[in-house]
Amino acid sequence: MADVKRISPQEANGLMSEGWTYVDVRTVEEFEAGHPPGAVNVPLMLLTGGGMSQNAAFATAMKATFGQDAKIVVGCKAGGRSLKAAQILLGEGFRNVVDQRAGWDGGRNPFGQITDPGWSRVGLPVEEGQPAGRSWADVKAKAG
Repeated sequence: MADVKRISPQEANGLMSEGWTYVDVRTVEEFEAGHPPGAVNVPLMLLTGGGMSQNAAFATAMKATFGQDAKIVVGCKAGGRSLKAAQILLGEGFRNVVDQRAGWDGGRNPFGQITDPGWSRVGLPVEEGQPAGRSWADVKAKAG
């Protein structure tokens, strides 16, 4: 697996101010409840009747939406899904991908205590809903 650069929420916010795009790989439902302003929702996992399953259209949708030179910050809830997504993207030939390691909520220890506060816990701006052009439904439609 490719080595992924992992950054803090504050560093992610700084990159976004320089033109990087935040790709939130959480489920549609998680994204709708809150995400970084300007984020694009491309879920790595989808809710199904039996729980969660990998989104088979993830890499295809990313390629259809972004060029391989796009500057992308990947984030999720706590850092696990986004790390996997970043590794997939680097393996697919994307060149400028970093992982926002603490995710939306934060990294946790085995006892469930937050050890690395995420985006929503460090006072960074928050947006809710399914913004036009940045929702999974819009991305999926664009990707065909």
